[in-house]
Amino acid sequence: MSLKQKRKGPELLCPASSLEVFKVAVIYGADAVYIGGEAFGLRAKAKNFTIDEMKEAVTFAHERDVKVYITANILAHNDDLLDAKKYFEELNDVHPDAVLIADPGMFVIAKDTLDKDIEIHISTQANNTNYGTFNFWWNMGASRVVTARELSLAEIKEIRQHIPQEMEIESFIHGAMCISYSGRCLLSNYFVGRDANRGECTHPCRWKYSVVEEKRPGEYLPVYENERGSYIFNSKDLCMIEHLPEMIDAGIDSLKIEGRMKTALYVATVARTYRKAIDDYMESPEKYRTNMPWYLDQISDCTYRQFTTGFFFGKPNEETQIYDNNTYIKGYTYLGTVGPKNADGLYFIEQKNKFSVGETIEVMRPNGDNIVVTVKQIRDEDGNPMESCPHSKQHLWIDLGIELDEYDILRREEQPEDN
Repeated sequence: MSLKQKRKGPELLCPASSLEVFKVAVIYGADAVYIGGEAFGLRAKAKNFTIDEMKEAVTFAHERDVKVYITANILAHNDDLLDAKKYFEELNDVHPDAVLIADPGMFVIAKDTLDKDIEIHISTQANNTNYGTFNFWWNMGASRVVTARELSLAEIKEIRQHIPQEMEIESFIHGAMCISYSGRCLLSNYFVGRDANRGECTHPCRWKYSVVEEKRPGEYLPVYENERGSYIFNSKDLCMIEHLPEMIDAGIDSLKIEGRMKTALYVATVARTYRKAIDDYMESPEKYRTNMPWYLDQISDCTYRQFTTGFFFGKPNEETQIYDNNTYIKGYTYLGTVGPKNADGLYFIEQKNKFSVGETIEVMRPNGDNIVVTVKQIRDEDGNPMESCPHSKQHLWIDLGIELDEYDILRREEQPEDN
């Protein structure tokens, strides 16, 4: 019996920006992972995947009964269509489980080109706000639709009651929120010529703004909330870890984590936490309620902007915005992911941030354990001892005084700044 057959409950769908992060998402509990290729995805600034990397990812995932979805969800212009058929033909060789589409023109090309056993899912970018839209896409041949983030749980539940039972609903459960309607934002294009709807968003919603009066050009008047000004478009992050029962009751089949620009530490933290929450709830609602403090503690260990429940319980109000800054709250710094062990008993890592011999750090494991350790040794690629590793992406061999497993994650707790 496969892992998926043993598991019950909704699918946990996680993001990956690179092959490294992809493997971490799989190991830390994802049922499915969504990735972008080097074309046609809405995260052009992510590292994204070559065709060969996609093939490696699909093989890695399928060996572990995990699905792979590839995004092709730009809102296409004429010149985008010229290469779309060729791209989908290449994806037939990759053989993902599904391709994610937003644009009707891209959908038609995908439907005509992709192998019949590769599903087509409809992106949230297509503004899917009612059951008529869901039924339209079902009749066109899509097997799943991602809900617009502007829907309440009551609306999603009504959609479930008016669509075929076999049709799947996917909804975001965690991650950054967009200030614009289902991501239909023109700010980035207007300010810097980078189109958010073609994968190049510069996130101007996180910038600081002032008001200029028509007859006083050059005189910038801050929109005061405090002495630092106001970030009037800056939404809190979505977090529904406390409302998993309501998500399931609404008939949602796939719970989606936002974050194809995030680090392996972020993806591992969120995947591990939601994996345990889903499994606990399906085993016993009481176990889920009892373990809620652990979920909340763990989910706050990764970077976030304070939390909101978005539109799920009605329209957001002034409490869903962050007015005084545009920075993340950061509990831990990512140091690296553990690789193979060598003949000397040392473990390989590619360093992500500086750490030193004698320093206290944590080992984060897929099973939920967080182990405090002291760095015993650091050696460079040639085996030379080092006191610290100041340069990012250094290839190192380390000894932490305990046995490690491949894909364990190393992190350092950050101390809060004094006020």
